[in-house]
Amino acid sequence: MRSAAEMQLDQAVNEIEGFLLWEAEKDRARTRAEAFCAGLPWLTDTQRREVELRYCQDQREVSRSYLERVATRSAALRTEYEGVYRALRRRLITAFLSGTVAMVALTTVAAIGLGAR
Repeated sequence: MRSAAEMQLDQAVNEIEGFLLWEAEKDRARTRAEAFCAGLPWLTDTQRREVELRYCQDQREVSRSYLERVATRSAALRTEYEGVYRALRRRLITAFLSGTVAMVALTTVAAIGLGAR
């Protein structure tokens, strides 16, 4: 079992990673907005800034929605896989214990059989 300090460290790392990923996504949105506006040479500087701003806002909303769906699906898969792992672990332990009991029984029967001779 993991300690509270390890869990806090994992949470901090996840938050940092999330922050860095989100900053990278914002940079991508800005780059895409600039590229989009480059194809519209007739825009004034003010219009260009407004289009870039709206494009970035829209892209961030789309990205946030996508990331929320991914996070929800990841949590569902984690729960599912943890359940499968527990079931497989139970089966393995059951098989190991059954094998051990069978070996002890066979050894006992063999010892009794050899002692009877």
